[in-house]
Amino acid sequence: MTPGRAQVEAALAAVHDPELDEPITTLGFVASLSVSDRGDVDVHLRLPTPQCAPNFAFLMVSDARGALRGVPGVRDVSVVLDDHYTGGEINAAIGRGGDFEDAFPGESGAAPADLEALRELFQRKALLARQGRVCAALQGGGLSAADAVALRVADLQGLSPSNDVDLRAEVARCLVLRRALGLPFDPGSFALVAGDGSALEAADLPLWLRRARLVGLSLESNGGICRSLLHVRHGVPDPTQEVAVA
Repeated sequence: MTPGRAQVEAALAAVHDPELDEPITTLGFVASLSVSDRGDVDVHLRLPTPQCAPNFAFLMVSDARGALRGVPGVRDVSVVLDDHYTGGEINAAIGRGGDFEDAFPGESGAAPADLEALRELFQRKALLARQGRVCAALQGGGLSAADAVALRVADLQGLSPSNDVDLRAEVARCLVLRRALGLPFDPGSFALVAGDGSALEAADLPLWLRRARLVGLSLESNGGICRSLLHVRHGVPDPTQEVAVA
């Protein structure tokens, strides 16, 4: 059965910018999307500037292609990166099913292992920032440090938004990241974990939270810059900015 547009859009929404840990759909990176009657999918991606890092650009194009090929009913998939200084190399390699090394042979850091190490580094940063937001929101609701580090994943189910933080969405993304990083994510595991998956100590929580806030601020700032550049270059609305009402 031919997939609907909603299925294809949902697959793309699961693809995150590896540096910002935000979906490429909400960032405005999907310039166009078409689904033919026979199930062929054609997607064009655009990035904030033509000079965006090639390794991150490659990951997003490759991840988008992989996500679309996993949609039931999809036949041929074409994902093209527009207006990028290495777009030709990336598109050619992706089109023939190649990896980053195929796109940039002989370059330092082009080996697949190097690219996955880079992905893991930013996944760890994203996990720290997101766990920090969850913890800060819980403590803002009156939870003590001792109670916060004792929480289990099952305790976080059904949480309601707190101030500007959608706790359910943050928790869900944390679990996706923990699974990708090989960290415990089952209902009985600790809700907040260190980089090795172990539980946090209450006495260490203030310093851990400061680190999490700093990393989160960096991610949010970079995301804001990307949205601003996309708005200036392509007129893409920034969903984080309120629209003035006359």
